[in-house]
Amino acid sequence: MHSNRGLSRRNCLETMSCSWGTELWDQFDNLEKHTQWGIEFLERYTKFVKERSEIELSYAKQIRNLSKKYQLKKNSKDEEEYKYTSCRAFLITLNELNDYAGQHEVIAENLSSQITAELTRYTQELKAERKSHFHDGRRAQQHIENSWKQLESSKRRFERDCKEADRAQHYFDKVDADINVTKADVEKAKQQAQLRHQVAEDSKNEYLTYLQKFNKDQHEHYYTLIPHIFQRIQEMEERRVGRVRESMRVYTEVERKVLPIVSKCLDGMTKAAESIEPKMDSKQVVESYKSGFEPPGDVEFEDYSVSMKRAVSESSFLNARGESRRRSRSKLWPLLKRNKLMSLLASPRQPPPPPPTSPSPDGLLNGPQSPQQPKEPLSQRLNDFMSTKHKMHCLRSLKRGVSSRGTGQEDYSHLPPEQRRKKLQAKLNDINKDIQKEMDQRDALTKMKDVYIKNPHLGDPDSIDPRLEEITQSLEKLQLEAHKFEGWLTEVERKLLEKGSESQRRQSNHFDSQGNTPLTNNYGQNRESPDGSYTEDPSTETTMQFKSRSTEFDDEFDDEEPLPTIGTCKALYPFEGQNEGTISMAEGEMLYVIEEDKGDGWTRVRRNEDEEGYVPTSYIKLFLDTNAKGAMTYI
Repeated sequence: MHSNRGLSRRNCLETMSCSWGTELWDQFDNLEKHTQWGIEFLERYTKFVKERSEIELSYAKQIRNLSKKYQLKKNSKDEEEYKYTSCRAFLITLNELNDYAGQHEVIAENLSSQITAELTRYTQELKAERKSHFHDGRRAQQHIENSWKQLESSKRRFERDCKEADRAQHYFDKVDADINVTKADVEKAKQQAQLRHQVAEDSKNEYLTYLQKFNKDQHEHYYTLIPHIFQRIQEMEERRVGRVRESMRVYTEVERKVLPIVSKCLDGMTKAAESIEPKMDSKQVVESYKSGFEPPGDVEFEDYSVSMKRAVSESSFLNARGESRRRSRSKLWPLLKRNKLMSLLASPRQPPPPPPTSPSPDGLLNGPQSPQQPKEPLSQRLNDFMSTKHKMHCLRSLKRGVSSRGTGQEDYSHLPPEQRRKKLQAKLNDINKDIQKEMDQRDALTKMKDVYIKNPHLGDPDSIDPRLEEITQSLEKLQLEAHKFEGWLTEVERKLLEKGSESQRRQSNHFDSQGNTPLTNNYGQNRESPDGSYTEDPSTETTMQFKSRSTEFDDEFDDEEPLPTIGTCKALYPFEGQNEGTISMAEGEMLYVIEEDKGDGWTRVRRNEDEEGYVPTSYIKLFLDTNAKGAMTYI
């Protein structure tokens, strides 16, 4: 027996096909511990895969949120940025990153469904199978233990009966040898000895029976039952290890399957980066901000010596005052009449705040704020109209530009020519798209009406007429609007062509007269100023008109009369004019009214000769002078 076990052990090591029933016939407890450890390892690996899946899902969610955070919002100001190749490449990168996050979601889903869920179910089945196998093993051990106990019991009984038989035989021999004992006592001792020998013989037979039975059970236990049970446990354990192997293989395959798509996402990001064209972005900057204006020509020579040759009848006081005005105007003219210019540039353009519920200062802290002013600072406005050829013409153009910006003209005349052309073209394209959409709806409804006429049971043809009439009216409006924008667009394109030819003519004239230094520059002025409005053409003016031009310049800046008062007002609430164009006032303060509310909720008032601005109409109580109101004038 032992030689057979040693031989099988050597074969196990050589062939790697070991049998737990043969090699581990006496390691029932250790096998129980090992299989329990195997189940715990399986549960630990399942938990690992589950946590990896959660990490992948969380990572994908964070990547998606990051991509969504930087995505282009609909109807946002950032839409203009995506006309540049770098911004479009960034948008493509965000889209690819979103797809990249989707692949991580796929990894998480496959790990959860193909490994975590399967291993969880298999673990429950494995626990039930292990419990059944070890229950059979314990029952077999219990059977062999009971057989051993029966053998030990019969053996002790046989030993006891043999000892009693020996004592009975010894007593019979003693009584039989004693002459003083009666024959009856001898016979009785003889019978007792024979009885004990018979009991001993029966115990011997019983012991032999249990011994044979135990040997048979033991052989069956160690060579049949235990090997069979241990073999099933071994197969169960090998299936568990094989399932772990398969799960680990699936673990890698799940990620390997998404690698081609991930690689495509990365390739898309690389192509997006390679699509960035610096030259194209530079060209786009020109397309976005090109105004279409010509650069200003040479500054005209203004001969102030003409004013010094006036008649002797003019007083020296007026001469000194005129000279001082000219010197200050040549250097500081943009800063003169600052309050008037500030009021012109920074007029409120949004509805005023509602009056506070309480006129107390505490209520004002959380009360209305000053109206938002245009983001374009005063210095930028001044630089804009300083760059033109004549200060007086620039101020007039500035006033027109501010007025057009405030009203938001439909023809975009407040924009530079090139930008106006683009806006008109874009608007015309949108109108044409709407026209095409309405025409498609009209054709579809017409076909539906024909179907209803041919098949009245499908619907009433007259029910479509109101919708057709509505679409027809909408088409007429859109076509009129398209015709209007086409006219504006044609006009702008014609002016741009005229400007191009005029610019070439100016350049040729400039090169022809480059050797001379004329007193005045007779180049034709561009009648359209940078704000899109039109100014007078000074090209026909001569040197002899300097005096009248200077007088008009003085009237524009220094001698401009303030607006007349049309009444007074009393401040009902305190108001802090924090931005340009507004004026602060205290509760109960009396102010002069110089311009009524035009429907936008603002009233123009004056505190003194040099301080005026806008205040909310709902914050004041008006006391208008009807006579003054009828005679008021506006700049």
